[in-house]
Amino acid sequence: MSIGALPALLPEIGASAALADWQLGAVAGAFGLARMLTNVPAGLFITHHLARALVLSPWLVLLGAALLAWDGSFVVLLIGRALMGLGHTLVMLGNLTAMLRYRTGPGLASALNAVEFSAMLGVLTGATLLSLLPRAVPWNVALLISCAPVVANLFLMPALVRILPRAVGDGPRPWFARSQATSEDAALDEPPGGRSASLAVLAVAAGAAIAVAYSSVEQFAIPFRASREFGLDRAGIARLLMLAQTVDVVTLLPLGAVADRRGVRVVLGSVLLVYAASLGLIGFGSLPVLALGCVLYGFSMSSWMLPISILRSVTPPSRIAWRAGLYRVSIDGGMFAGPFVSGLLMARHAGVLPGVMLVVTAAIGLALLLHPRLTRAH
Repeated sequence: MSIGALPALLPEIGASAALADWQLGAVAGAFGLARMLTNVPAGLFITHHLARALVLSPWLVLLGAALLAWDGSFVVLLIGRALMGLGHTLVMLGNLTAMLRYRTGPGLASALNAVEFSAMLGVLTGATLLSLLPRAVPWNVALLISCAPVVANLFLMPALVRILPRAVGDGPRPWFARSQATSEDAALDEPPGGRSASLAVLAVAAGAAIAVAYSSVEQFAIPFRASREFGLDRAGIARLLMLAQTVDVVTLLPLGAVADRRGVRVVLGSVLLVYAASLGLIGFGSLPVLALGCVLYGFSMSSWMLPISILRSVTPPSRIAWRAGLYRVSIDGGMFAGPFVSGLLMARHAGVLPGVMLVVTAAIGLALLLHPRLTRAH
C-alpha cells in the first residue's frame, strides 16, 4: 500500500519541500537505490536467516515512513525513503527465497504471480485510498494512513515464521553465506539441462528494463504529465494509476497460468513488445491516449515475476537467496535510475527516457522470442 500511495503524492511532496526536479527524482529513486545497495548483503544474510529478515522488514518500513512524514527536508526525505527501501528488500528477497526454495515444478510461474498478485492488491488499495481521502488531508498524514496496514505484519510474522522449514544441521549458522549446503551438496540439486548463460543474461536484462520503465512511468511520466500538461489533481493522478494497477491485478494470475502452459520465453517476449507500445502512448500521447497506455502498461506489469522463472531454471535451490539477491540488484538499480534520470531530463528532454526504454524493451522482447534454447519446461 505504501508503494501504491507515494506516486500520487510526489507533486505535493515536491511543492511542500520546495524541491527541484532533480531532488524530487533523488527522493523517489532513493527507495530503489537503497534496495540496490542492500540486495547482495541481504541475499547472503537470508541464506541462513530467512525468518529474521521477514520479522525485521516491517519495522524498517514503518520507521522510514515515520521519518518521511515527520520532516519535509530533503535529507530526511532521502533517509526515510532509503529505510523503506531496505525494509522492502528484506521482505521481497524473503518472499522470493521462500517460494523458489520450497516451491518447484511446472506451476512455478503461477505461484510467483500469486505472490505478486497479493502485492499488487496492496498497491491498488494504496492508490485507491489516496483518491478517496479529502483533498484537505496533508500529504504526510495521507502517507501515514496508507502505511498503517504494515502494522498488521507485526502480528502476522510470528505465524509465518512458525511454518517455515527448520534449518538443516546443527551448530551455528553463518550470518552471511552464498549457499545453505557445501559446494558438493549444491552440485546435487543442480537442475537438469538448459544452463544457458544467455538465458540468465536475458532474464536480468528483462527485469532491469521492466524496472527502469516501471519506476519512470509510475513515479514521473504519469504523475507529472497528468498534473503539468493535463491539469489533473491528486485524485485524477491516482485514478490513472488505479487503472493500470487494476489491469495488472486482473491479468496476473491468468498470465502466470499461460506462461506455465506455453512457456516463459514466448509469454515474456510478447508482453515486452506490448510494454514498448505502452511506453510510447504514455510518454507522447494525449490524455485519452495516455489512459490507453495505462491499460497496456498495467497488462505489461503482470510480467514482473516471469524473469524469475527463467533464473530459477538455471539455479539450484541451495543458492537461490544469493542468486536472487544478485538479480534484484539489476531490478532495484532500475528502480533508482528510472526516477532519477527522469528528474534530470524532465525540464527539457522529458521524452528521451520513454523513447529509449521503448526501443530497449522491444529489443529484449524480440531477443526472447527468437531465442532457441528456452523450452516449454522453463
